[in-house]
Amino acid sequence: MFYGREIGILGIFQNRILICAVISWLTAQLVKVFIHFLVTRQFDITRLWGDGGMPSAHSATVSGAAAASGFLYGFDSAIFGVAFILAAVVMHDAHGVRRETGKQTAMLKEIAHFFEANGNTLTFEETLKEFVGHTPLQVGFGCLIGVAVAFIFTL
Repeated sequence: MFYGREIGILGIFQNRILICAVISWLTAQLVKVFIHFLVTRQFDITRLWGDGGMPSAHSATVSGAAAASGFLYGFDSAIFGVAFILAAVVMHDAHGVRRETGKQTAMLKEIAHFFEANGNTLTFEETLKEFVGHTPLQVGFGCLIGVAVAFIFTL
């Protein structure tokens, strides 16, 4: 018993905040695959779990959890306060730090191509990913997806 409630692993499937967060993530990832197809005319299933791109699944996930906690427990509740701060930090990071990492990766790739074009060989232990961050628009649309999913699933 925990605060008058029985704890069981199956209880996770009744956690509406968690469900809203997961559905928000899945919705954003599916939209990402669809948008990638519209833009490139190539179906790339790896976009379903890939980072970066439109919309931000990170933003959708945390805003879905925050909005659901607000709708369920009130926007003056402690759980909403914690979820809101977490969402703000994650969305700032998705736009700021992770976006800069992607820009630096692109620059490193250009430097590597320059060296290779001049007869030098560079080997990377693994391929660097450029799609790691988001534009403000991608973060905003991810946030909207999360709030919409939470609204629908907490009515």
